[in-house]
Amino acid sequence: RGATGPDPSLVYRPEVDPEAAEDKGGFRNYTSGPLLDRVFATYKLMHTHQTVDFVRRKHAQFGGFSYKKMTVMEAVDMLDELVDESDPDVDFPNSFHAFQTAEGIRKAHPDEDWFHLVGLLHDLGKVLALFGEPQWAVVGDTFPVGCRPQASVVFRDSTFQDNPDLQDPRYSTDLGMYQPHCGLDKVLMSWGHDEYMYQMMKFNKFSLPSEAFYMVRFHSFYPWHSCGDYRQLCSQQDLDMLPWVQKFNQFDLYTKSPDLPDVDKLRPYYQGLIDKYCPGVLCW
Repeated sequence: RGATGPDPSLVYRPEVDPEAAEDKGGFRNYTSGPLLDRVFATYKLMHTHQTVDFVRRKHAQFGGFSYKKMTVMEAVDMLDELVDESDPDVDFPNSFHAFQTAEGIRKAHPDEDWFHLVGLLHDLGKVLALFGEPQWAVVGDTFPVGCRPQASVVFRDSTFQDNPDLQDPRYSTDLGMYQPHCGLDKVLMSWGHDEYMYQMMKFNKFSLPSEAFYMVRFHSFYPWHSCGDYRQLCSQQDLDMLPWVQKFNQFDLYTKSPDLPDVDKLRPYYQGLIDKYCPGVLCW
């Protein structure tokens, strides 16, 4: 059922110091572990149903941002109810991971408050699962649809057999429906919390730098930022932004811990950042 070899992202992670990575080898283990059956089942559904037509339908369905009106902190609280079924590392609510990531960034980059906020925001798109969407259409690593999945996509060799796009000559080559180096802004990514949250931030006019939008949109695109794949689609802007996404990934991945933060003590600081960059009641 699982992959036949190690996940390539365990082998090549340019954003992480090699010696430090040795100490973190238990993360993103897609070959064994107590959560593997749940994780594999989620990816099998994802890789069967994420097609060009499906993604376009989801953009149309959610692009009006008319599902709910709430503040950022209310969205964080909603994630108290969500355990990510694609994550082989943790089995606790996603709201804690938001604060863990944000606090890791805050400790390492105390003067970049917008970066701290990205840590809190990055997974808020997972509220889609609480709007009734199946987790395979919300969580997990992302990849471009409309072209052949590359080698580092998790479980690639055992989960795409029933995806109809791979039987379509328009979508079954390395470039598929894209032009060389067209830029990731012209690429249709698999639908999930990354793309939804990126679009939501644009719709609500978050006053964050462009690096923040890239981090949110592509933090789950592990085949790109951690494995070196899909470079044939990248523009120079994408390559310039890649180090920022890689920098963010260190905190997204390596701050996961069963030692959960005291959220009540952290709220006032992050509410101040929300009031600065994305205040008030927003459209989701």
